[in-house]
Amino acid sequence: MPPLLAALEPPSGPAGAAVLFFALIIGHAVADFALQGEFLSVAKNRHAKLDAFFGGKEAPKGLWIHALGAHALIHAGAVWLITGSVVLGFLEFVLHWVIDFAKCEGWTSFRVDQVLHLACKVAWVALLWCDCPWALWAP
Repeated sequence: MPPLLAALEPPSGPAGAAVLFFALIIGHAVADFALQGEFLSVAKNRHAKLDAFFGGKEAPKGLWIHALGAHALIHAGAVWLITGSVVLGFLEFVLHWVIDFAKCEGWTSFRVDQVLHLACKVAWVALLWCDCPWALWAP
């Protein structure tokens, strides 16, 4: 699948890498803030009290794993659309899920969470810039 933005085909130099990184951090900002919403923001934490979202009734057991998965899938979709790489989209899903789980457990702070997410974007750009064969694989 070609990337959503044709200009973002594997970066051929520093300027191309910078443009791709810029697109990825825009995608991150949209997915992490505009598309997350209050429900996903709270429900992805397995320790959160969700009764207010269910009219005072108990929330379904295990809801957090679905909310965290949905949030990570939104990020995966953004990476896949921007890079055209299903592999990088999948890696984004896994790493975003793990990083956010760590934040919800109190193992990291909001700042560390955001730095780790941006580090992933740097890694995606580096893999594409180096023409990593498995990062470019698409069915």
